[in-house]
Amino acid sequence: MADVTTSPTTTADAVLAAAKEMLRTGLVEGTSGNISGRLPDGRVCLTPSSVAYETMALDDLVVVDLDGEVLDGHRSPTTEKDLHLSALRRYPELGSVVHTHAVHATMFALAHEPIPAVIEEVVVYVGGDVPCCEYRGTGTAELGEEVASRLADRGAVLLANHGLVTCGSSPEQALHHAALVERTAQIVWGARAMGAEIHPLPEKVNRDMAGVYRFMRENP
Repeated sequence: MADVTTSPTTTADAVLAAAKEMLRTGLVEGTSGNISGRLPDGRVCLTPSSVAYETMALDDLVVVDLDGEVLDGHRSPTTEKDLHLSALRRYPELGSVVHTHAVHATMFALAHEPIPAVIEEVVVYVGGDVPCCEYRGTGTAELGEEVASRLADRGAVLLANHGLVTCGSSPEQALHHAALVERTAQIVWGARAMGAEIHPLPEKVNRDMAGVYRFMRENP
């Protein structure tokens, strides 16, 4: 893969490492899911379509412009590239988007139900409840625009009947958000299975911690 090196740990390295980690931690199965990273020159590094994460190498990654035109790489970019490019075009502070099929988060996506931000760190790291998008077809520009419209003040959004999208300043941060949302979904699901009432955080806590999220997002 040509011309992506900017430091000993490049954006491309981070995209590849995050891809392998999301498989290791069970956030995806097989070749599902995808990751992007914004390069310093504004181009975007994407995972390829239909390549196993176990064997994926730097040379398999694909570089595109913000319109999706392939600039470097011998493979096709993920078919869900619009999920990534719509958000990266709209929000210049974002450096990465991660799409997973995390089991518990996807349960909420099937129910078209937001994951409530009942744990403080969820508000700090993703800005509040994780909303669910309106259903749009997989791989379409319409889905990309729907996702981007929900990420203005959030670091995560559910794809109706599909999965989870998270964003951040780097692949590492976006993947951290995915793991946090999945853990929260599992906790909420477990509490409900116990028959327990889910108590919301106090409104002032929500406001203050959402402010922390906004500050960290605008000052990566």
